[in-house]
Amino acid sequence: MNRYPLWKYLIIVGAVIAGVVYTIPNFFGESPAIQVSPLRTGAKVDIELLKKIDDLLLKEDISVQASYMDKNGVKVRFEDTDAQMKGKDTIQSGLGKDYVVALNLLPNSPDWLTSLNALPMYLGLDLRGGVHFLLQVDMPSALQKARESYLQDLRQVMRSESIRYSKITSGRTSIDIEFRDESLRDQAVKTLEIKASDLDYATDERGGTSLITAQIKPEVEKRIQEFALQQNITTLRNRVNELGVAEPIVQQSGTDRVVVQLPGVQDTAKAKDILGRTATLEVRLVDEDKMDPASLQAAQEGRIPSGDDLIYDREGTPYLLKKEVILTGDRISDAQPGFDNTTSEPAVHLSLDGRGSSIFQMTTRENVGRRIAMVLVDKGSSEVVTAPVVRAEIAGGRVQISGSMTTTEAHDTALLLRAGALAAPMEIIEERTVGPSLGADNIERGFKSTWIGFAALALFIAVYYSAFGVISVFALSVNMMLLAAVLSMLQATLTLPGIAAVALTLGMAIDANVLINERIREEIRNGTTPQAAITAGYERAWGTILDSNITTLIAGIALFFFGTGPIRGFAVVHCIGILTSMFSAVFVSRGVVNFIYGRKKRIDKLAIGDSDWYKESK
Repeated sequence: MNRYPLWKYLIIVGAVIAGVVYTIPNFFGESPAIQVSPLRTGAKVDIELLKKIDDLLLKEDISVQASYMDKNGVKVRFEDTDAQMKGKDTIQSGLGKDYVVALNLLPNSPDWLTSLNALPMYLGLDLRGGVHFLLQVDMPSALQKARESYLQDLRQVMRSESIRYSKITSGRTSIDIEFRDESLRDQAVKTLEIKASDLDYATDERGGTSLITAQIKPEVEKRIQEFALQQNITTLRNRVNELGVAEPIVQQSGTDRVVVQLPGVQDTAKAKDILGRTATLEVRLVDEDKMDPASLQAAQEGRIPSGDDLIYDREGTPYLLKKEVILTGDRISDAQPGFDNTTSEPAVHLSLDGRGSSIFQMTTRENVGRRIAMVLVDKGSSEVVTAPVVRAEIAGGRVQISGSMTTTEAHDTALLLRAGALAAPMEIIEERTVGPSLGADNIERGFKSTWIGFAALALFIAVYYSAFGVISVFALSVNMMLLAAVLSMLQATLTLPGIAAVALTLGMAIDANVLINERIREEIRNGTTPQAAITAGYERAWGTILDSNITTLIAGIALFFFGTGPIRGFAVVHCIGILTSMFSAVFVSRGVVNFIYGRKKRIDKLAIGDSDWYKESK
C-alpha cells in the first residue's frame, strides 16, 4: 500500500544529487577578476593574447591566481581588489584600445563543478551594485525623421519624372505637395504610388491649389519604430563597451523603452555621457595620388599633405583621405549583412535616403576606379571601416560593401554602420544607483531573513508534528536546495524581489506539508489504520494542494509576461518555487514516509503530533 517502486526512489535520489551539485557553487563565493574581450572586429582572442597578458602581469610582479580563455574572452583571477585594479591598468595600457578590459567577479567553484556547468546564480543590480537606467525612445522624432527622408525621396522622384510642383513641406503627421493644376497632381499621384509605395496618398483642393497629402503606411510606420528601437539598442551596446563593464544588460522593455544595467559602475555622470553620445559615419574619397609608400611613411611621421587626413582602419592600415566629407551617416537609412550577387562573398548592403542616393550616384560616376572610404567617427576618434574600389556608377541608393570579409565581419560591419548614431533621441526616465556596500548589505539581510524564517518554520513543524514534522523539514530542505539548483542551472538573475519570492516559497511549501499531515491525523481520528491513513492523507490532500498551487502559478505567469524589471524577477523565482515545492512536499516527503513505514506490516501508532513516540509491532 505504502511502497514506492525502485524507479521513483531513483528519481528522488537523482534530484537530490543534482540539487546538491548545482547548489554548492553558490557557497564558494567570488574572487576579483578581469575580463578581456575584443572591442574591434580585427582584435583576436587566442593563446597569444593570453600569453601576452600573462607576460604583462609577470613583468609588473602582479600575483595571479589563474588565467584562461572562454567564449567571452580572456579572464584573469586575482587574490584581492588591489591586485585587480593594478592588473586592469597594466593590461589596458599594454593592449591598447582594441580590447575592453573590464572588472569582474568570478566564482571560486572547483574545476570539476565548472566542467559540469555548475555555476552560481547571477546576482542582480540591487545585490551586486551598479547603475540602472530606463530610457524611452522619442518615437515621434523617429517618424518625423523618416518623413523628412521621404520628402527628399518624393522631391527626387518628381524631378526625375519632370513633374512640376509648387511646394513640398513636411508637417507633424504628413507630407503636403502643392500643384498649380489638377492634371499635374493626378499625374504625380500615379507616379508616386509606384515609385514611393511606402506612403498613402490622398488628394484635396485647398484655396484654389491642388494638393497631395502623403502619410506613412501603418505597417511601414511600425517597421520604422522597430528599427529605431533596435538601432538605439545596438548603439547603446557599443557605447556601454567603452565603460569596461563585464556583464552589462541592454535590453528592450516594451515597445519604446530600453533597460540599461551596468553592474559595478558607480560613476553615474560618466555612464550618462556614454549613453547619450552618438557616433557618425562619414563617406570620404581616398587620395589615390598620395597613397604610395613614401607618402604614407611621411604622413605617419607627421608630414601629412595639405587637404588630407591620415586615418587608420581596424587592422592598423593607414589611409590618406581627403578632408571633404561627401556623405554622413544621417543619409544611411539601413545596413544589412548579405552576400555579393556575383561572387557569393559576404557583403554589407546599405540603403541611402533620397538626397544621399543622389550625392552618392554623382560621386561614384565621377570616381570610377578610385576608392571611397567609410569612416566611423566617435568621440573625436576616426576609423576606416572599409575602403572599396568603385567599379561603376551606383544609382538607386543601394550600396554594397564587399571584399575579403567573413560572414561574421560583414555582420559586425553592418552593426557598426547601423549603430553609428541613435535613430531617435532617448530620454532617461528612471535612474538608480546601488553602491557595492549596499548590495552586500542587501544580500546579508535578505539571506539572513530567509534562513531565520526557515529555522522558525522547521522548529515549529518538527515540534508540532513529531517524526512527520522532521520528514516535512527534510522535504522543505530539499525544496530550497532544488530551487537554488534550478536558478543556478538557468543562470537566472536573483534580485531582492527574488529573495522575497524565496520566502514566499517557504510558506507555500510548508502549507502543503501541513495539509498532508492534518489530513493524516484526521483519518486516524476517524478510526482509519495508520497505513491506510497515510495513503488517504496524501491522496486526499493532493487535490487541494494542486488547486492552490495552480492558481498561484497562473498569477506568477501573468506577472512574468506583463510585468517588467523586478516584478519579472519575482515571478521567475515564484513560479520555479511552486514547481519545486509541489515535487518536494508530495513526491519527496511521501517517498521518505514510504521508506520508513512501508516495510512494516502493522503499525500501532504514528508519530504525527502525539505526546508519545510511536509503538510498532511487526
